[in-house]
Amino acid sequence: MNSLWQKVTLSDLPLPQWRASSYLSKWIGALAGWRSQSWILQWGESIATLMVAGTLMVSPFVSTNFLGFLLGISAAFWLVLTVADDGPQGFTPIHITLLVFWGMAVVSSAFAPEKALGLKGLKMVAFTDGISKLSLYLMFFVMAARLLRSPRLRAWILGAYLHIALLVSVYGIYQLRVGAKALATWVDPESPLAKTTRAYSFLGNPNVLAAYLLPALALSIAAAFAWKRPMLKALAVLMVVLNSICMYGTQSRAGWIATIALLMVATIGVFYWYRPFLPPFWQIWLMPVVFLAVTLLLGLAMGTLPALRERATSIFAGRGDSSNSFRINVWQAVQQMIRKHPWLGIGYGDRVFKKVYPIYQINPKYSALSAYSIYLETLVEMGIIGLLSFLWMILVALFHGIVPLKGLRENSDSHYFWLVGGLAGAIGLAIQGCFDTVWYRPDINILWWLSLGIIASFYYPKTALHLPDSDEPTPLIDA
Repeated sequence: MNSLWQKVTLSDLPLPQWRASSYLSKWIGALAGWRSQSWILQWGESIATLMVAGTLMVSPFVSTNFLGFLLGISAAFWLVLTVADDGPQGFTPIHITLLVFWGMAVVSSAFAPEKALGLKGLKMVAFTDGISKLSLYLMFFVMAARLLRSPRLRAWILGAYLHIALLVSVYGIYQLRVGAKALATWVDPESPLAKTTRAYSFLGNPNVLAAYLLPALALSIAAAFAWKRPMLKALAVLMVVLNSICMYGTQSRAGWIATIALLMVATIGVFYWYRPFLPPFWQIWLMPVVFLAVTLLLGLAMGTLPALRERATSIFAGRGDSSNSFRINVWQAVQQMIRKHPWLGIGYGDRVFKKVYPIYQINPKYSALSAYSIYLETLVEMGIIGLLSFLWMILVALFHGIVPLKGLRENSDSHYFWLVGGLAGAIGLAIQGCFDTVWYRPDINILWWLSLGIIASFYYPKTALHLPDSDEPTPLIDA
């Protein structure tokens, strides 16, 4: 069983040998001599950091096309760095699962059922739009994973995102205070909360804002422990408070559920770090006490805040809530799409979904932008095989994110908390994705790949769960 688990999680994969025999790896460092003579490439990592950090900083404010342009430049520069660099590339098992996922997206798009659906050009849409976008996102991941291996560059990139997220939260809270016009019907018109303001900040949609804030909340919690200086710690705590207030102001039910999961992961991570320093009694009972206290606090909040109670209980209202009813209609239509195309789906990309969905939609008055679940979305676009590759990617990423925690703690490396933040942010986005599909927005999608990039940057050369052969903690791959 242990051997099977290691194979599934790629724990025993001989990456150095695989790289040595790989045809693609022969291109790595092919122009290394040129780099030593190039003034620009001598500053390659710094320029790449500016690209990644700059993309994160402008993403809430610019158009999708402009963000795609920035991702394209970043991808091209990564290719230049790769062929001109013979140093360690930080290739991980996560990269392999992403390559498989990308391959499945290509296959599903190549076999998109154009004739059966009567939609001309469906394959072309899947390739030119869906695959090109996915390729840019994956290139953003490999660039981020490469840069985040350096503690110095990690500080710049994550610091840039946290400061912009703080600005986004402040503006969202400002909307809550002065009121903001709803850009769509975000609350059931018959609900007592019909006139409640929902913050959307610069993102234009409260559910999108909630997704944007999930990694920000996770990483601001990490910063409160990782940043050394008292003023920076105080700033991180302020970020946690403001991000939390803004998250509440989104009134996003999926965002709230994801936040609870995120906080649970972050709490467990912090507890694991401090557990050896606690008395034996609290090593056993601290976590149960904390979770009991949080449960009681949530119960108290539900009892004293009518808006929270009304919004939270609407989750269980079924078709009694218009938002729930709309999602149920979409899910029923998506089930029909899945039954028609179970193995390879309809082709990758949200534009493909928008073209195909009207054929199956239940209520002709209301179309849908997505399946309102990233898992259903993946299943309908890429079929069962595509969904399995997506779930495999998440499993491998989480596994290889958990493995390094022990070594980081034993070395008293405070960057441990950035890894916890990456894990918490990824889990938060994955949980919210059960009920929303806001990943079609590039400003959210890049945060998912950033979270995976953080995890990949801490990859151990030896990733089996058993202890290393020596008594020394296994070192991390250096930048």
